[in-house]
Amino acid sequence: MTDATEQSQSQQPRVPVHGGVVAYLTVDGAVKAAEFYKRAFGAEEAFTFPVDEKGRTMHVHLYINGSSVMLGDAFPEYGHALEKPQSFTMQLVVDDLDSWWKRAVDAGAEVVVEPQVMFWGDRWGQLRDPFGVAWAMNEPVKA
Repeated sequence: MTDATEQSQSQQPRVPVHGGVVAYLTVDGAVKAAEFYKRAFGAEEAFTFPVDEKGRTMHVHLYINGSSVMLGDAFPEYGHALEKPQSFTMQLVVDDLDSWWKRAVDAGAEVVVEPQVMFWGDRWGQLRDPFGVAWAMNEPVKA
């Protein structure tokens, strides 16, 4: 690493991490993904590490629906290659699925499964973001 990178890292603000399990996503275009998550899921930016000369960042910390979500770009030259997201879904438990859903779809999320009452009794639907990450929304059905 360069002296400038080491200096920047030592000056990172300490921001609280929310949640007991925190997703850390690797995407192609972490800054663009963060902007999309702001539009689609109402994400708030807690911290973004400055981009390098290729426009990549090693770390973005967002708050989405009360929890931390972290993401960064792939850095294959350091052994951290980009791989297609698979075998996981980011799950949002929300009080108003319709408004969350509309905002995400309007922002450009692809509908995978339309919201419907599922066998466990809650309304649930699934989307895919432009970066290939699957997102689901779950709203408990009120008795």
